[in-house]
Amino acid sequence: MHYRVYYFFARSQEVVSSASAVEMSARAIRERLLPRLQSEDDYLGILDADDQILQILVEPERERYWVEIPLDAAKASYGRHMSLAELNDLLAALPRLFEQDQIPGLRYRPW
Repeated sequence: MHYRVYYFFARSQEVVSSASAVEMSARAIRERLLPRLQSEDDYLGILDADDQILQILVEPERERYWVEIPLDAAKASYGRHMSLAELNDLLAALPRLFEQDQIPGLRYRPW
């Protein structure tokens, strides 16, 4: 299954905007992009077939990741913290469409 991705990696100053998202498989995302999330300014956005976003941010000082499905219209998101192992498991079985009930433990959080 392929998704479209956008990202920013501060260390290399590499950026791909959401308007220019590139296609990648879940495996390629896990192997090539996930390890590059190293700085608190880094982010990775994954777009499903319906353009729903799964966004991943790293919290390097706590060795964890914030994973969320943003809801722009509601100015909120469904999200949770994950360890690297949990995030790898999620990406290994990434659903075709991102819905909050498909990712255990997501909580509603207003912005």
